[in-house]
Amino acid sequence: MSPFEFVFVLYSLVLGLSLVELLNGLGRTLEFMLAREAGDRAFSIGVLTPLLALFVILDLLSFWIFAWTVQDHVVADRFTVLGVLVFSSAYFLASRLVFPSEPENFTDLDTHYFRVRRVVFAMLLVMVAVQWAFLLSVPEMATRLITVTNVSMTGVLVALMGAAIIVTGKRASIAVLVLLIARYLVIYLQ
Repeated sequence: MSPFEFVFVLYSLVLGLSLVELLNGLGRTLEFMLAREAGDRAFSIGVLTPLLALFVILDLLSFWIFAWTVQDHVVADRFTVLGVLVFSSAYFLASRLVFPSEPENFTDLDTHYFRVRRVVFAMLLVMVAVQWAFLLSVPEMATRLITVTNVSMTGVLVALMGAAIIVTGKRASIAVLVLLIARYLVIYLQ
């Protein structure tokens, strides 16, 4: 087993659980919505929470792909394992916050979005900073991966996530989330 395989097992396990947590939250919310509709009681998933979930999924996938990109530079020591655990656990916590554990406390999940967005985006911003710190710490990777395109796309990502933290209106939040999702789709479709 290579050092990368040893470390990636933990990383992929926790990131996989993060994805499962998002899907579980969506399933729980859809189930609650259908039960409410059957009882003629108002409940709306809204648009903001599902858009946030989609963005977090795309962001999570980008870090999964990033791990593959840096595999030749991964060492299997206690610092790396601890770092991977903290990093991937932060993703799990961000994923856990996207959907409420008790959707019955809401009539519209857009309210939930405005409660958790700052924490979720702040955690994701910290992970971007950690990723770049790692890139800059390995000169070979820095020269290969730090390009005008990568720096520009990361700048757009950071600016949009910062905007998602700041904006307070529903329409502005939808616009920012759509732009964040579109940024990843452009990258993935290239």
